[in-house]
Amino acid sequence: MSDLARTDELFYTRAGLDRGRLERQVAEALSGADDGELFLEYRQSESLAYDDGKLKSASFDTSQGFGLRAVVGESAGYAHATELSHDAVARAAKTVQAVRSGQSGTAAEGPAGTNRQLYTDENPLGTMDFAAKVKLLGEIDSYVRTKDQRVRQVMASITGEWQAVQILRGDGRRVADIRPLVRLNVSVVVGEGERQESGNYGTGGRFAFARVVSPEGWRHAADEALRHALVNLSAVPAPAGELPVVLGPGWNGVMLHEAIGHGLEGDFNRKKTSAFAGLLGQRIAAPGITVVDDGSFADRRGSLTVDDEGTPTERTVLIEDGILRGYMQDRQNARLMGMKPTGNGRRESFAHHPMPRMTNTIMLGGSLNPQEIVGSVKRGLYVSQMGGGQVDITNGKFVFNAAEAYLIEDGKMGPAVKGAMLIGNGPDALTRVTMIANDMALDPGIGTCGKDGQGVPVGVGQPTMLINRLTVGGTAA
Repeated sequence: MSDLARTDELFYTRAGLDRGRLERQVAEALSGADDGELFLEYRQSESLAYDDGKLKSASFDTSQGFGLRAVVGESAGYAHATELSHDAVARAAKTVQAVRSGQSGTAAEGPAGTNRQLYTDENPLGTMDFAAKVKLLGEIDSYVRTKDQRVRQVMASITGEWQAVQILRGDGRRVADIRPLVRLNVSVVVGEGERQESGNYGTGGRFAFARVVSPEGWRHAADEALRHALVNLSAVPAPAGELPVVLGPGWNGVMLHEAIGHGLEGDFNRKKTSAFAGLLGQRIAAPGITVVDDGSFADRRGSLTVDDEGTPTERTVLIEDGILRGYMQDRQNARLMGMKPTGNGRRESFAHHPMPRMTNTIMLGGSLNPQEIVGSVKRGLYVSQMGGGQVDITNGKFVFNAAEAYLIEDGKMGPAVKGAMLIGNGPDALTRVTMIANDMALDPGIGTCGKDGQGVPVGVGQPTMLINRLTVGGTAA
């Protein structure tokens, strides 16, 4: 059964909506508007958390609703409800029509269709029963505790969701997408004497639970969380000052996502609040740096067959060999900037309006061996895993915590360090990248991006690279 047929069953057969009547309501609500859509959503989600040898929490939720949007110029009217009924849609239509205020727009052409399918439409929540999930979390707890006597606490969680959406436009065109999402996370606290340190590892994507709950899958997650905690237990204070910094591959792309990616979203550039506004075609990064946003990877956490406006996702080149080539666009900002939508119109749920958001944002690999890069550094810092951070979109200034990092001494990896903070400016840091390795990797499937109070799943990735000078905040002289 196609995604369109399955969502027809959810929203018309089961919810009792009449498709013909609904299409007429949407057409009338969007009459005279530049753009808009009715976004129908049904979602199931489940979460189990295990802590200190017992099930700490478990939840299951089912939600459904719609969001109706009408766009005229720079203005947008938006109304949403959890009630799926023609009366509720009629009330929403009166609200969104107020945005016109006597104005009349020209209806934009709808997004192109697509027949591709980037992930399974199987509901992961039905592929593994509750008892099996609890048993798995208990096995993870026991496994980690038997690996090392210094383990003091184990926390493991498993989450899954199944989201079905259908998007109706004023011209009667319909687009549907069914999106699974799962994640497994393991956190470990270890200690010696009075010192305690923690480590964690997560993995997931748009597939069924089988991929993360196989013995190979969960043991790898458990081993990595324990390894990370033990590394931190032996870590020495981080140095402070300006140092060469080598960023390892994969999840460290989160710094690229935060410090550079948000500044390349269309709304910030249309409003000229981004540090990259007005710089298309200009050099903003060192030669060799190519950054793309690609929502079309199969099974990835940040991927979407179509975005939340119905536009198929694509590979959007943002920076090419250091030159700014494009922005990530939703439909409204693309039209206002005279550009095309790139499949980056995203929303957290039916209760939220869409806006330009990242999907999977990555820096492409270079030609060097990663060992060459480390070997070129006399004294510096190697960051294996980035932690949390803060960024100012208007100027690109950032502060990031290095969750796992090591000294580099005479071209060789030295001791692990703790407390390292990376401080800098995104646009400036892009110009200081002097070496790029050939080991580009995607993150393990754990990213969630926040913007204007909305959270959406995303992916990041990058190769090993050297920033020749970056301020490191630490505690050692």
